Amino acid sequence: MKAYVAECFGTFCLVFLGCASVIAGGYGNLLPLGGLGIAISFGVAMVAMAYAIGPVSGAHLNPAVTAGVFLSGRMPAKDVVPYMVAQITGAVIAAAALWSLARGASAVAPVSRAANGWDAAGLYPMPTAFAFEALGTFIFVIVILGVTAKKHRTPLAGVVIGLTLTAIHLCLIPVTGTSVNPARSIGPALFSGAREMNQLWLFIVAPLAGASLAGLVARTALLERT
Repeated sequence: MKAYVAECFGTFCLVFLGCASVIAGGYGNLLPLGGLGIAISFGVAMVAMAYAIGPVSGAHLNPAVTAGVFLSGRMPAKDVVPYMVAQITGAVIAAAALWSLARGASAVAPVSRAANGWDAAGLYPMPTAFAFEALGTFIFVIVILGVTAKKHRTPLAGVVIGLTLTAIHLCLIPVTGTSVNPARSIGPALFSGAREMNQLWLFIVAPLAGASLAGLVARTALLERT
């Protein structure tokens, strides 16, 4: 139960801090962070949670990461669904908090600005968005499994994971707003419009597909034999 609570809290912090940088910083008038600031916000939040709750739950903070860890053989099946439920719960609470705080505030954008989507400018169609999200998640989970493997474990694992998430955000923000995390997408989408809800499926399926492939690769070929 402590692990589930930790996952809920950690995902809340990741989604709240990351998405707040979008609605109050990335598109606000008071502190225009832009894409770099948003990417750093998500990355630093990931680093903080990795060290704060990593010893308790592993700090997955992401149903896709949980799927990858399970398929790599490092997690019992009984914990998969509770982890995912806890992560989604934390993300929804974070989005609800942001929605409540942003209502009527002229200095911040609506929560829908933090939701994921594709083809906003007619440049990136759905197949491109799917490929970017799946590949981005594959890279992210491979890095996580690599730096946390028994033979590769390092005290800097949390920093490496956070920097990887930052890099992925820098690449994917123009394409999808960057998900690589179904929980991060579900939370804001619930407080957005029909477009965001209609496109939500991609930000569940693509990250899970990329993470599942990463878990299988790590288990069978790349990481566990070295």
